[in-house]
Amino acid sequence: MTSPDLSGSSMSAAASRATCAVGDERTASRLVDVLSESLDGNDVAVVAFEQPGGRWDVTMYFAQEPERDAIRDLIAQAAGQAVADTLTFDAVAATDWVKSSLEGLVPVSAGRFVVHGSHDRARVQPNKLGIEIEAALAFGTGHHGTTRGCLLLLDRVLCQRTPKRVLDLGSGTGVLAIAAAKALRRPILASDIDPRSVIVARENARLNGVGNWVESICATGFASPRFTANGPFGLVLANILANPLRQLAMPMARHLAPSGYVILSGLLPHQADSVVAAYRANGIKLVRRLQVDGWASLLMQRA
Repeated sequence: MTSPDLSGSSMSAAASRATCAVGDERTASRLVDVLSESLDGNDVAVVAFEQPGGRWDVTMYFAQEPERDAIRDLIAQAAGQAVADTLTFDAVAATDWVKSSLEGLVPVSAGRFVVHGSHDRARVQPNKLGIEIEAALAFGTGHHGTTRGCLLLLDRVLCQRTPKRVLDLGSGTGVLAIAAAKALRRPILASDIDPRSVIVARENARLNGVGNWVESICATGFASPRFTANGPFGLVLANILANPLRQLAMPMARHLAPSGYVILSGLLPHQADSVVAAYRANGIKLVRRLQVDGWASLLMQRA
């Protein structure tokens, strides 16, 4: 889900709504980016939610009647004509759409970790580690099965050992890096190929009181010298996608400490075996496989 800052806007008045169906999270994320950057943030709220079966809906709330053809053309350019053809418009009752959208994201518990918004801060129990996420993009708020799977496996690893050096590769909003920093209270390196995500991760780390523990950098793969300077890593978290994870198997092995763990996610169940095989070929064995909400997460360890 994403929503611009609408404080002081006219979104409390009656609004028009437009909704389209998107086939996958990556396309939904790209579409949300395009719409948020192209439309007037003072008069439009854009939200995206995962639906049963893995489909995503992207919805826009307009304070004023939108130019429908222009919106349809924008969606076609960003996500394809098939998505644009699903676009529907209707009128909706007055409400605070940003507040309603955020309140729809209930706290998510994963082991000792609880991912929540600011509106649920008081609901986090004292014996839990709360991770507050109010990022511009809610892809990576902890509500997706890949993030929850990673958090569950992270909790499992930290119950058994205390890795000195931790890397969150492809950190997105920084949820995993923040979780590791809160649990370990030591420096965590986080990286992402998207400069915007790096900024969001830094802001979220500061929001959660671990800004001094999490170093967020913009890097592709293991190209940055910061990886060598901070490694080898006793634990690597990589919630990305199957193809990049397979390609990273060899450099991952080079940056992983002996007996070090790696948590991999962003995998559909049928993709997991090929990823396991790629890492096994580089001396990293499967320890545990976890499936959450139709997504596979892997805990692996260097021999």
